[in-house]
Amino acid sequence: MPLLTIENLPGAPVEVPSGATLLAAIQAAGHDWMHACGAKGRCTTCRVQVRTGLENLSPPTDAELRYRAAGRLQPTERLTCQTRLLAGDATGRVPEDTKLPHVQYLPDGV
Repeated sequence: MPLLTIENLPGAPVEVPSGATLLAAIQAAGHDWMHACGAKGRCTTCRVQVRTGLENLSPPTDAELRYRAAGRLQPTERLTCQTRLLAGDATGRVPEDTKLPHVQYLPDGV
């Protein structure tokens, strides 16, 4: 099963079942992750900064392409509610501006 490693969250890499979104897998692994619109692709609060394995992710959705065109989503960012890990592993980080205040994040370089 493909693995998603979130560099600044403690714990083991997240197993991403076939067909599951990254958000569903992250939540199933017990992590609290911001998603203000209820995982409908209508905001950008659930984004992840992809560090490695971008090629292993599903193609960007129409919502992601709209946010990129509007400058609200960088080329290396994906919406976890829209993205699936198709083959191979990926590594990412929670962006600074979407960190939840009650979650203990790891410092850079750990």
